[in-house]
Amino acid sequence: MYKQAIEEKRNIFEEAISYFKSELGKIRTGRANPSLVEGLMVDYYGSKTPLIQIASINTPEPRLLVIQPWSRDSLVAIESAIREANLGFNPNNDGSVIRINIPPLTEERRKELVKFLHKKAEEARVSVRNVREEIWKKIQNLEKSGVVSEDDKFLGKDALQKVVDEYNKKIEEMANKKEKEIMTI
Repeated sequence: MYKQAIEEKRNIFEEAISYFKSELGKIRTGRANPSLVEGLMVDYYGSKTPLIQIASINTPEPRLLVIQPWSRDSLVAIESAIREANLGFNPNNDGSVIRINIPPLTEERRKELVKFLHKKAEEARVSVRNVREEIWKKIQNLEKSGVVSEDDKFLGKDALQKVVDEYNKKIEEMANKKEKEIMTI
């Protein structure tokens, strides 16, 4: 019965991992990556719209992003959204596309990004811990209601901890990989 309680929440563990992965994509590494800007909200005909929905974003070179909007009327709005986002980019508008040269990261900026990375990793671990607590309470309630024995409750606790350790290890591996990318010049 405790196995079922763990399996029911496994998808929430997976969601925490996929959210962390998407957050990692938003952290600069000195290389051009569309995820750096695709979530920016642009004032598009009076409503805030994600950039990815109004333009194509390409990386023709390792340090260059090219944003080609589907409507040329939105070029100025996209350019101002990039400037307002305060990402440290200087967009160049040539009338048909916006080019963003990605400057190399300074050592100080790399260290700031690593701190931010560790903060995001801790948020992911907290999310996993919260789900663990939820499942543990459910297992304890199953034991109180007589559905599972006390031995099964502790077997469930051990099985739950193995699952939590597995997801924490994934988070740690992803964070270490991203940290290497950030610190690589």
